[in-house]
Amino acid sequence: MFSGGGAGDDLLLKIVATLESHGVPHDTYQLHDTIDVEALTGLLASADDDVVVRVTVQGLRLEITPETVRVVEQA
Repeated sequence: MFSGGGAGDDLLLKIVATLESHGVPHDTYQLHDTIDVEALTGLLASADDDVVVRVTVQGLRLEITPETVRVVEQA
């Protein structure tokens, strides 16, 4: 994973919390295999408020914006 703290850690925690709140156990996925959190954090920090990144983790489609991480549908 990455180290150093800051926005990347905050985003990672939001993603994990969102997955867990929708019943995805933390030991069933390797987030770093799906998402480069450092790159995603950089993208969100450099983009305007209209940017939306969509990824699917364990059958959950997530929408990630500079402010939120939310589930939009289950596959």
